[in-house]
Amino acid sequence: MSDSLNSIRINSAMLPRFPGRNVRITCRPIKFNGSSATVAVSDGGEVTVTLLPDTHMAPDTYYEVIGSVIDPTSLRMYHCICMGRALDMQVVDDTIKLMHDPRFSTKMFYSGD
Repeated sequence: MSDSLNSIRINSAMLPRFPGRNVRITCRPIKFNGSSATVAVSDGGEVTVTLLPDTHMAPDTYYEVIGSVIDPTSLRMYHCICMGRALDMQVVDDTIKLMHDPRFSTKMFYSGD
């Protein structure tokens, strides 16, 4: 897979480590402002996502947003996957942390780093 298509799952605290990189965040929209949305990410942090035209997100639904990191608090969306209305964000965040844990990242997960 080409580098432009690779993306790694992260939470909001990890965003500053991936400037300009393609990432995936699991989130729920909490505020809409024109062509952007503020989302609550798996670790409880907030990220501003620049939406694609004609993107429709419901505030009571979880999504995986794939996009490019603009800065430590914002992301430019490339794709959005609906994850439904029932998702345990604590389990999602715990899994993301394990994926980035050096004890496991090279043995079980591809970290992209």
